[in-house]
Amino acid sequence: MKTRLAASVGVERATQIYLQIASAVFDSAAGLDDVQLCYAPSDARAEVASWKRRPSWRLEPQCEGDLGARMSHAFDQAFKAGAQRVLLVGTDTPEIRASDFLEAFMALRQSDVVLGPAEDGGYWMIGLSEPHHELFEGVEWSTSSVLSSTLQAASARRLTTHCLRWLADVDTEADWNAFVQRRAGT
Repeated sequence: MKTRLAASVGVERATQIYLQIASAVFDSAAGLDDVQLCYAPSDARAEVASWKRRPSWRLEPQCEGDLGARMSHAFDQAFKAGAQRVLLVGTDTPEIRASDFLEAFMALRQSDVVLGPAEDGGYWMIGLSEPHHELFEGVEWSTSSVLSSTLQAASARRLTTHCLRWLADVDTEADWNAFVQRRAGT
């Protein structure tokens, strides 16, 4: 649930907006075979099953914990399953394109960490070529310092980074309205 959005537009409208945004993200990833959709709460499997764009996509409930713990766990699971490059993408960036996934996967051939910077100071994508739990520890999630904290943690560990293009998340009514205006070309 988009709580900040729901605070101004109501729960029902926020849910409709979220479904539109998430659908745009899933559509942009539709060309990928190996996708795992991590969802919460853990009993929402039936509700998110329709998000699969390909039969090969898998559904997995998120673990407990803060955002960093959940992302670190998702990376662990993917690498344990044999992945060599893993991307995590949120479902609040409707302007993501299929080419962003391609660029990120290509960049992970030469970089340890790939980040898609968000205009609010966070990131809309993070990619790793191997697990790095320390990137998710001590971060003040949902603040304007998430990207800079992550870049500092990567630099301190001498990890190479590659940044993708800047995109806007949709977290508030103002974010949604700005997205609608950009999409309309006004």
